[in-house]
Amino acid sequence: MASHSLIPVVDAHQHLWDLDKFVYGWLNGPDKLDRLLAGDLDPIRHNYLLDDYLADCKNQNVVKSVHLQSECDDEVGETKWLQQIADKHGFPHAIVARVNLTAPNLRESLDEMRTCPNMRGIRQQLNWNDEDASMRACKEDYLKNEAWFKGLETLQEYGYSFDIHVWYHQLAEAAAIVARLPKMQFIVNHTGFPVNRDEATYQAWREGMQKMATNPNAAVKISGLVVTDHHWTVESLRPYVLGTIEIFGVDRCMFASNYPVDKLVSDYDSIFNAYRELVKDFSPADQLKLFHDNACKYYRI
Repeated sequence: MASHSLIPVVDAHQHLWDLDKFVYGWLNGPDKLDRLLAGDLDPIRHNYLLDDYLADCKNQNVVKSVHLQSECDDEVGETKWLQQIADKHGFPHAIVARVNLTAPNLRESLDEMRTCPNMRGIRQQLNWNDEDASMRACKEDYLKNEAWFKGLETLQEYGYSFDIHVWYHQLAEAAAIVARLPKMQFIVNHTGFPVNRDEATYQAWREGMQKMATNPNAAVKISGLVVTDHHWTVESLRPYVLGTIEIFGVDRCMFASNYPVDKLVSDYDSIFNAYRELVKDFSPADQLKLFHDNACKYYRI
C-alpha cells in the first residue's frame, strides 16, 4: 500500500511493453540486443504491463505517470494501445510517442496519434558517437540533418513537446537545436546521460547541461542515473541530482524512474528513496515541484 504521508509522485518517465503484441527491436526483434548499458537484458525481456508497473511503484505514492515510447516497430499501434490502457485504468496520464522526423509519412503518423487524448509529445532517440558504433542508437547523426530539423518544425505545428535523448557529449549541439525553436518545449531525458563516472565526464556533462539550460524552453528529467552506475549509492548520485537542479533551477527539473529499464540495477523504492534523501532539506513547495508539479506542468496533465 502506498504511503500517503509521502509527497505525491508523477513519474515523468516509465515504459510498458507487450512482447506478444508488438516487436521492440532492442528486446525481441531480429536484431535484438544482448546487452545494454545496464548489462544483460534478459531480466526485462518479458511483458511488462500496467499491473507490473503499479506493483513496482506501489510504495511511493505515484499518482500519475508519463509513458515514453519503448522503441516499438508499430509506432501508431503502440500509441493507440497505451491510450486504450489509459482509458480503462487511468494510467498512463501522458504519452510520448515515437516517430522518425525524417519519415515521408510523418504528418500521417502524427494525425493518427493526435486522435489519442493523452498524446503529449515525441521522442526519437538521437544518441550518437562518431568513434564508437556500439554507442549509436540511430542510423545517423540526426542533429546534423537539416531534414530532421524540418520534422521538428512540423512537430511544433502540432503543439507537441520533444524529449531529447542524447549522450552528455551531444548536449551542446542539442542546445543549439533547442535555441532555434524557442516556442517549442524540449525535455532532456535521463539527466543528460553522463554514461561514465569519472571527473572528465562530470566536467563535460556540467558544461553541456549549462549550455542546454541557457534555453528557457528546456527542462530536464532526473532519471536514468542508476542504469549507468551499477554500484550506485545516494552519494554517487548526489553531484548529478543536485548539480542538475543547480544548473536548471527547481522549476525545470522533475524526477522519474525509467522503469523497468532501471530495474536491471535497482528496485523502484531505492531510486525514489534516494531522490527523497537528496532533496530532504529543500522546502516542501520545492520538493512538490520536483516530484509532482513540474511533470504536470511540462506534460500538461
